[in-house]
Amino acid sequence: MLTRLHDRLRLRTTPAVFFGAAGVIILFVIATIVFTEPLSQATGAASQWLMVNLGWFYILGVTLFLIFLIYIAASRFGRVKLGPDDEKPEHSNLTWFGMLFAAGIGSILMFWGVAEPVSHFGDPPRAGALGIEPESGAAAVDALNFALYHFTFHTWAIFTLPALGFAYFIHKRNLPPRVSSIFQPILGKRIHGPIGKFIDIVAIIGTAFGVAVSIGLGVLQINGGLEQLFGIPQNAGWQLVIIGVVTGIAMISVGVGLERGIKVLSNVNIVSAIALLLFVLVAGGATLFMLKGTIESFGSYLYNLPELAFWNDTFADSGWQNTWTVFYWAWTITWSPFVGIFIARISRGRTIRQFVIGVLAVPSMFSVIWFGIFGYAALNIELNGEGGLVERVVDDGDIPGALFELLSHYPAAWIVSVIAIIVVIIFFITSLDSAALIIDTMANGHEDYNPLGQRLFWALAVGLITATLLVFSGEGGLEALQSISILIGLPFFIIAFFQMYALHRALREDAGELPPMRTREWRKVLPPEETIRRMRIDDDKYDYDDPADTVTRPQPATQVPVMRGMYEEPPTGKPVGPARKRDSTLAGRTGSRRLPPRQED
Repeated sequence: MLTRLHDRLRLRTTPAVFFGAAGVIILFVIATIVFTEPLSQATGAASQWLMVNLGWFYILGVTLFLIFLIYIAASRFGRVKLGPDDEKPEHSNLTWFGMLFAAGIGSILMFWGVAEPVSHFGDPPRAGALGIEPESGAAAVDALNFALYHFTFHTWAIFTLPALGFAYFIHKRNLPPRVSSIFQPILGKRIHGPIGKFIDIVAIIGTAFGVAVSIGLGVLQINGGLEQLFGIPQNAGWQLVIIGVVTGIAMISVGVGLERGIKVLSNVNIVSAIALLLFVLVAGGATLFMLKGTIESFGSYLYNLPELAFWNDTFADSGWQNTWTVFYWAWTITWSPFVGIFIARISRGRTIRQFVIGVLAVPSMFSVIWFGIFGYAALNIELNGEGGLVERVVDDGDIPGALFELLSHYPAAWIVSVIAIIVVIIFFITSLDSAALIIDTMANGHEDYNPLGQRLFWALAVGLITATLLVFSGEGGLEALQSISILIGLPFFIIAFFQMYALHRALREDAGELPPMRTREWRKVLPPEETIRRMRIDDDKYDYDDPADTVTRPQPATQVPVMRGMYEEPPTGKPVGPARKRDSTLAGRTGSRRLPPRQED
């Protein structure tokens, strides 16, 4: 039935995956519009339960992802190439770093670059636990600590884990660009069966919702900027107009194609964002304050990172962490397949160590600079200037308007704010454009030519989800985006733990497993006088060691061990019966096929 419908619509994809994901999305949109209040209450109650009872799981999970990535990069597997062993990187280091910069961080930084530090400065996260006073020097330090915790290494660990899995299984094992491919060491050929299709459907749905949340944040920010500049009210009607415009332009970009669409917009993105960053640094009159603060905040963040990585607000139990850190981790992991596939596609030929260091370090360092400059620019206005940011962001709850409130204190504020709105629009157009291409690739299982209508459908689907969450969800605004992110994020966290196991198992299968460390054995050494004394004893009533087995100078009892064949000999080095040989070798323990016997020359 699905195949006939697929052929009638002239699609070129996997029917079960495409229609399964599309059906859930369409059902969600219709059900939310028809049953707004009951679904809103159910979603809110479920997300609240998850935050209260499983928030610790989200916190622990992301920290474990980061530890796992550091372990993989530092281990012997760090030398493994993401592709054939003799292949060189597809892109130069400079080009690669530039593309990593554009890999999804722009939209995050534009929304939270000012809002996060100001929010924590006016309402310190650890006010109850550490007694930090709002709007104090200690509050400023802690605000930047949390901002960097939320948007540097931990956030990029969420992106890097699936990206590494995609890169390995796509470039090394030549599997389809799908989330199910990462499970190949566990599922084998069943990645093409019902289980694999279910994983891909969940991944596509989660990615679509994750990108929709990002677009929703952008819509709120654009609406906030338009209200400040032109008096356009922040309401559902104008938000629908903004969603329609952004989705329409993104669909045009999808139709134009990758080279002429995403590439051109991404280049404009990068240049505009850096220009805005330099403007804030130079034009505010506090350049030295921002530069010193950026360096100082990075050092403070590194010092406090071990504590922040495991902090769960246990004693104060204020609920702050649920609406900030837990929301961030859940939201980020939902659209990590989208960012992961993009990073994997540009990283062919690099070693795992280069990949992990590059993907974790380069975007994180840019985030340090961005939050340092924008954060200290805002703090300078609050501590040494006219103020007003805390009042708007914390007291009035206008988080989307934080950037424009900051720019209002700068020269040429109106012009710069218009440019900032354009930059935000471009960031979200490129995000939606790229998401449509990536989701279509995940549904198809290949990157070859496909009908344009499929990509346009996914762009439209993300736009519909965004409109539904913001306008028809009952809660509306940031609360609705938070609730759906926390719900959708849970299965992705569970999947991520299986991804770590599958990747490690694949590396052991492909790179071989080191044998248990074996060393020479040494004979027992006795003092010379004791050796002579024992040789004179005829009746050994104390059960001494045979003098013939002891020596007076250190002597090895065995030779230096020779490395064994990982796939050919059992780990103990002892022969076993034919029936058990497969179970004792690496091939038997990991479920992979045994290598064919070597041909004699």
